[in-house]
Amino acid sequence: MSSSLYRLGLRASHTPKRIILAWLGIIVLLGALAGAFGDRLSDEFAIPGTEAQQGLDNLETRFPEMSGTSGEMVFRTTDGSPIDSHRDEITAVMKEISTYKDVVAAPDPYGEHTKGVTSEDGTALMGSVQMDGGIGSYDPNSIEKIQKLASEHTGNGLEVIPSGQMLKDPSVPISITEALGVLAALIILAVSFRSLVAASIPIVTALVGVGIAMLLMFAGTSILTVSSTAPTLAVMIGLAVGIDYSLFIVSRHIDQLRDGMAVDESIGRATATSGSAVVFAGMTVVIALIGLFITGIPFLTIMGVVSAIAVAANVAVALTLLPAILALLGERLRPKSARSSRNAQQADGPDHRSGSHAAKPARTPLREKWVRLITRVPALTLIVVLAATAALIIPAKDLRLALPDQGTEPVGSASRVGNDVVVEEFGEGYTAQILVTADIVNSTDPVGVVDELAARATKLDGVRTVQLATPNRGADMGVVVLIPEHGSSHPSTAKLVEDLRDHAAGWEKDLNISQVTVTGSTAAATDITARLSAALIPFGIFVVGLSLVLLAIVFRSIWVPIKAALGFLLSIGVAFGVSAMVFEYGWGADMLNIAATGPVISFMPIIVMGVLFGLAMDYEVFLVSRMREDFTHTRDAKGAITRGFTHSAPVVIAAALIMLFIFAAFVPESTFEVQPIALALAAGVFVDAFIVRMTLVPAVLALIGERAWHLPAWLDRLLPNMDVEGEGLATVLEHQAWTREHGRAVIRLNEVTAPLLSGTGTLGPISEHVRSGEIMLVTAPTADERDTFTLLSAGRLLPESGHVVIGDRIIPLETGAAQQNVLLTGEDPVGALTRHRPSDPTATAVVLPSLAALVEADGGVDALLSRTRQGSAAVIAADTDPAALLDQIDDLADVRILDLADLRTRPTDENAEVLA
Repeated sequence: MSSSLYRLGLRASHTPKRIILAWLGIIVLLGALAGAFGDRLSDEFAIPGTEAQQGLDNLETRFPEMSGTSGEMVFRTTDGSPIDSHRDEITAVMKEISTYKDVVAAPDPYGEHTKGVTSEDGTALMGSVQMDGGIGSYDPNSIEKIQKLASEHTGNGLEVIPSGQMLKDPSVPISITEALGVLAALIILAVSFRSLVAASIPIVTALVGVGIAMLLMFAGTSILTVSSTAPTLAVMIGLAVGIDYSLFIVSRHIDQLRDGMAVDESIGRATATSGSAVVFAGMTVVIALIGLFITGIPFLTIMGVVSAIAVAANVAVALTLLPAILALLGERLRPKSARSSRNAQQADGPDHRSGSHAAKPARTPLREKWVRLITRVPALTLIVVLAATAALIIPAKDLRLALPDQGTEPVGSASRVGNDVVVEEFGEGYTAQILVTADIVNSTDPVGVVDELAARATKLDGVRTVQLATPNRGADMGVVVLIPEHGSSHPSTAKLVEDLRDHAAGWEKDLNISQVTVTGSTAAATDITARLSAALIPFGIFVVGLSLVLLAIVFRSIWVPIKAALGFLLSIGVAFGVSAMVFEYGWGADMLNIAATGPVISFMPIIVMGVLFGLAMDYEVFLVSRMREDFTHTRDAKGAITRGFTHSAPVVIAAALIMLFIFAAFVPESTFEVQPIALALAAGVFVDAFIVRMTLVPAVLALIGERAWHLPAWLDRLLPNMDVEGEGLATVLEHQAWTREHGRAVIRLNEVTAPLLSGTGTLGPISEHVRSGEIMLVTAPTADERDTFTLLSAGRLLPESGHVVIGDRIIPLETGAAQQNVLLTGEDPVGALTRHRPSDPTATAVVLPSLAALVEADGGVDALLSRTRQGSAAVIAADTDPAALLDQIDDLADVRILDLADLRTRPTDENAEVLA
């Protein structure tokens, strides 16, 4: 991967204006699509396959007056007089509301069959309003007209207050605190880079990535239902990861400029090395977010996809737009001291060196002192960290999950004011109505059977009263509206939903009815919470299992993945524990502007697990990869920890602080749905970066020693190679240096060894090359050696060591691209050579496994020579006397014979794996 990213970075640095214009074109196009096809957001939570959703779907088709989004109009006197004294005015208000667009029903609360609810003291009355469709799908002007009408009729001893879900605003709230989070990130970057220009780059690229994701999302709202929480989460996550991803690349680029590297080369290398880690980190976050489909809940899956798009967009921006911006800024990003040194070097000649950066620092950096301290007695560090995190994890046992109701809206908002009035005048149960529907087509007394169903339901614990019991107009469906004793998030309400369902079968049998269904928004919230709670463990196994596999591939170790996964669980536990302290215990809730305490939104744990997983793996890779690299070169386990930590810590600290401030900035002014997610992520990032990765991880690695970097040979063979640390870049740079010194070769084998196809030995090491227009005839004692070399030259056999280059594409780093530069043919060489039309003949290798087939074919040699004259290189296995070809070639200057007789070495039990 690093070799491809290196070329991508160089290409972007060579054509920066074209890259920037391309991104501007994408933004304009997406903006036009969003403007043309964008629709409103919706906070209608649907969960297919549940009883509540089936009931809501039945209501929509058979009892439309009871479907859609509900609301209430509360009328109360301000002078303590009976509310009935305002009967005519109340009737007129409800009649006016019934004429508004998208209002399905607004019955007279004094009607014979539509009586409203009167408070115990007789000073307040509540009427119902039913809107068409889910939250946010109806005309917002109708809600404004309802609110204006309520204001006009408030006075003369009467107060009119709208309430209910119909007031919920699905728009995306953005406040000054989010901007303050970005400002904090800018300050951290400015301190890290000591340059305001450099600090601005990650902010700009992150905003571009988030903007693209938002435009894509709004363009898709015409065909998908997107909740108002989705864009807020995507913006929060996209900003955080976008700034961090660019930070990693810019930091590497500036370090290389400080060391005197040329701008273009530095951009390519930074994209290849840090960019590889960015791809890995982004991939893990995207996989985790898309993995939310495990829940089987569409709105949550879409939420994950929108956030995943924001992450993927930021990865793409970091790998393409960012190098272009770095190229435009050029030498301006080179630190001043390094710039002066470079100018002096250019003036004095190539041998001039500045000692300012080579000199050993006089003082030991604080980060080095820290890592030495925590690894001095690693067992003690381990005990202290585990004890501290355990204390923070314990409150997580009290964390409750639910969907928020209007009581969690910001204080002073219209929906919160209405909710508080309903609770004050009628009780919290009236904000959590439960609907019981039944098919009554077999009944001869529709009204009587619905009344009997209501009577039986009221006998259950937790039912306060029946608000409504009525059949539909067709008398084939009955609806009972129950008022529980408590609100929707109270445990007794969820138990009441379960009890109603448990009694449904008995009621169906006794009353000769069918399809008794418990539904409504409260029952739907209960179902969603239950579904999400059930999905937590499978999703946790998915995330932890994925981390084990990915880190085993990256670090070629067993202990490192296990340690990383257990550390991730500690971070998650602390994140949930801190959330419980604030939202359940109320500690610091007022300071954080939390509107209400109690259960957090049901999907908080699963979202936090997915996002924090990607971030934790990000920190793990950046910290531990440098330790592994140092250990590989020195075999000094403890010293590698110190040196690797000291080198990597600054960028990880900056990245974690940026994440912390971005997430924390979304806590005070966001909706109640987002607040616990933002708080948990802020707490999780702090603990994961500073406690787990920068304290626990070095101590554990010191405790394990050299065993931390061991991987059994059988497992090493099973796991694929993933070049996350940019190791493949060294191979690319070596090939470039070889090409500068020796000239370009179409095929090059550098210290290549490979098992023979028969498995009876090993071929190599081989260092050979074939240039453009050359022909190499391969001879060997047996066909085994010839065939093995032929497949190596064609990119169809992976080397055991060393690397094969075909058309400047390196195997095993770029096997697929290398194979595209090869024509491998045996039975019909003339036809294949005639039909094949390469885009660049000078980068194409013609590999023929049989010289005999070539010379015996009519026109075979001429076809081969025609191709080599175009610049292609040829490798031919000489299964017959080479003279058969040499006698037909006039100029033998470009023909070489390679004898493999001395290149067969030790026996091996491994069979070569031939690639398709």
